[in-house]
Amino acid sequence: MLTGLNHLTLATADLARSVEFYVGLPGFRLAARWDAGAYLMVGDLWLCLSLDPNRALGKHPDYTHFAFSVEQDEFEGLTDLLRSRKVVEWKINSSEGDSFYFQDPDGHRLELHVGTLDSRLEQCRRKPYAGMEFFD
Repeated sequence: MLTGLNHLTLATADLARSVEFYVGLPGFRLAARWDAGAYLMVGDLWLCLSLDPNRALGKHPDYTHFAFSVEQDEFEGLTDLLRSRKVVEWKINSSEGDSFYFQDPDGHRLELHVGTLDSRLEQCRRKPYAGMEFFD
């Protein structure tokens, strides 16, 4: 069973501009920033901004996707179900926490994700991305 939206990742052509925009909105808090991205919080929503040259060129696809939270003990069963439905997988996971990246029938990019911003930041503190800073 899906338990909610895990995080939202938005591809951006200009990271500084995007960080300034979101931090300027009431309720957004900057949690971390690095050369190619930033993590923000608004309420319980974890927002990732990801610098993506495809966005600047207007090329698709870029890294924008919607991630849904799933418990670790349900991850394998859900990925098996999605694979049995022959969904298109668009990325292989390379970050903290189990993730399964797939498309809906219209090509929207989605993800099942085990983990939280706190677990991601904990890993990043051990092995930070290039130029990463923390703000808490």
